[in-house]
Amino acid sequence: MVTPNGSSYLPEEDMLSPILGELKRAVREYTTATTEASCPEVRQMFTDLTADTLRLQGEFFNMMKQQNMYTAPRHALKYDVDKQHKQAQQSLQKTRETINQKTSSMGAFAHHPNVAPHATNVAPASNNVTQ
Repeated sequence: MVTPNGSSYLPEEDMLSPILGELKRAVREYTTATTEASCPEVRQMFTDLTADTLRLQGEFFNMMKQQNMYTAPRHALKYDVDKQHKQAQQSLQKTRETINQKTSSMGAFAHHPNVAPHATNVAPASNNVTQ
């Protein structure tokens, strides 16, 4: 919004950041709608909306970044990434143990996965991490 003397009540960055956030939110919502759609035409419509909104969000982000209106977050520390990775592995292990515990007594009625477990795509954390 512009004041009578031509200046703005808010810096442009403060006015544009919510728009960028809304574009991100719209992509999430369209993606969810795509995965929930059972009608092929509706699914295609949400797929197209997702792609169009992603493209618009990318253009909007680049414009804000070029004008120094968007500060990218700091790089993640290796220690933090390794810690999150270790917690995810522990959670996965607990989930597998729970599933095995709950299904071991099912015998012939137990559900066997139809896909092979896949290897992690992240290298194991080294023990010599210093911060």
